[in-house]
Amino acid sequence: MKTGGSDHEQILTIVNNLADAVFSIDMKGIIRLYNAAGLNLLDTNTSVEGKRLNDVFKLEDETGAKVDLFDQIKDVHVVTVNDSLRMRTGDDVMRLELTYAPIRSSYSKTDPLGTSQGYILIARDVTRLKSLEEERDEFISVVSHELRTPVTVAEGTISNAQLMVERDVSDKKALEASLKEAHEQVIYLAKMVNDLSTLSRAERGVASEAERIDVAQLAHDLFAEYHPEAEKASLHFNLELTPRLGYVMASRLYLHELLQNFITNSIKYTREGHITLKIHKKAGTVVFEVTDTGIGISKSDQAKIFNKFYRSEDYRTRETSGTGLGLYVARKLSKKMGTSITLKSRLNHGSTFSFSLPSA
Repeated sequence: MKTGGSDHEQILTIVNNLADAVFSIDMKGIIRLYNAAGLNLLDTNTSVEGKRLNDVFKLEDETGAKVDLFDQIKDVHVVTVNDSLRMRTGDDVMRLELTYAPIRSSYSKTDPLGTSQGYILIARDVTRLKSLEEERDEFISVVSHELRTPVTVAEGTISNAQLMVERDVSDKKALEASLKEAHEQVIYLAKMVNDLSTLSRAERGVASEAERIDVAQLAHDLFAEYHPEAEKASLHFNLELTPRLGYVMASRLYLHELLQNFITNSIKYTREGHITLKIHKKAGTVVFEVTDTGIGISKSDQAKIFNKFYRSEDYRTRETSGTGLGLYVARKLSKKMGTSITLKSRLNHGSTFSFSLPSA
């Protein structure tokens, strides 16, 4: 059954308003119809009507081998989905999800299955989706690996302590050492769970709503919260605030977590001296800085410390019980707030972490 001119135009209008790229290909592999999304996918304003499919879609598989797309399409008899192909444009690689099927003529008694009149191809850019899936899978794999060691150590030391109790071993120091080691591993696990929880909330946008925050009040709250911890480590915790700091519009949870991360890191990696929370106004922004006189960060480590689970090879860093997630989470939170973290550091001469937010 043939469609009239108005029906044909209506079909074209519908196809052109689809978000996915649509191409109609004849039996010889020539493109006969396409929509606006198709040109967007191909990043061109030039008509592709009359061009060979393989000349337009220069594809390769996961190994980098060239793929003849029309050869794949003309062999299918049902709707087929393929998300393993890539299209390279210069240095960029686009991951594609392709759905294709034969276009069959209307049913008739003489041709109950319908005669193929060409093929329909629907293409979708899934580069970001695939990257997120791979990142998630890698993240789960790394978390599982990172959790295995503390769980094994905690289980082993608790079993050892339990065995000493059962055998009535009177070596109190050995028993205390086993319980202390198990306790440290449990604290490590608690920190990792807390970091993962914070990361999950940030990724899902939980508590991301911006609110009007009194900057000076926030600074005094943080000072009251972490001054005892600094004092316990024999460190001076200084607070330097310029007058009339005013307000910022930000997620209270994200801002608090970000500053808390810098402060606790400074306390952890400073053996003597002081840490300073400094806040001042500059050109319509409020600048937050946390400075310490700690062990500092080498040039080589500075490029990597915001990566997940990265921990420096510096023995002084290895002596602490960090999870390797803190600064990765901090970078995520800063991006969520529309700012970026600046790091200034010299090995053995301390570090300064800073960022700025628009003044409200």
